[in-house]
Amino acid sequence: MITTLAFDADDTLWHNERFYRLTEESFTAMLADYADPDHLSERLLEAERRNLKRYGYGIKGFVLSMIETAVEVTENRVPAATIRQILDAGHDMLDHPVELLPHVRDTVEALTPHYRTIIVTKGDLMDQERKIAASGLADLFDGIEIVSEKTPDIYRSIFDRHGDGAERAMMIGNSMRSDVVPAIEAGSWGVHVPHGLTWALEHAEAPAEHPRFREIGDLAGLPGLLDTLR
Repeated sequence: MITTLAFDADDTLWHNERFYRLTEESFTAMLADYADPDHLSERLLEAERRNLKRYGYGIKGFVLSMIETAVEVTENRVPAATIRQILDAGHDMLDHPVELLPHVRDTVEALTPHYRTIIVTKGDLMDQERKIAASGLADLFDGIEIVSEKTPDIYRSIFDRHGDGAERAMMIGNSMRSDVVPAIEAGSWGVHVPHGLTWALEHAEAPAEHPRFREIGDLAGLPGLLDTLR
């Protein structure tokens, strides 16, 4: 039945969200004189939500949202030195080495002889290209798609180009909102691989009763799951 496997990248193939969390902790420390950490985090999340249509997903939009939040909470009095600290924190994120999650390479190598494998990730084009190259995984995949948003129509188009249509494809990822729900709505299988840290804007209700929904603890469980679906 299944001929194409699509993998999300951030927090499915490699660590990502934890670097955002660490940077956010630094950000709240920078502005501790102006707002308590919980309130500042709420304001930052509001800014990120507002700015998705302007900047899209990724580190650059996150940095701009931090600067916007800093300007707002300080009532336009944020020191230039703090803006420099925020920019430096963003540069550190962009320069950070890629760290694969457990079982990723072994699992992908085991499955590539039997399925078409592709990466479907969203976010800033340059940063996603950087991480894919640095991961050392690119040569294992038959295709790579970097999109601005993940919707049912996007998934149908990708699975038509890279496989035999959505009905014979499976999307694997940590985000219920972006990886699982829209892929199932497109007609494919959706496999949730929970990650300990998931951005608040990626949460969604699990389609637990849907016959094409599955959940595994980590990628090591994927080959066994596929065996049960043959």
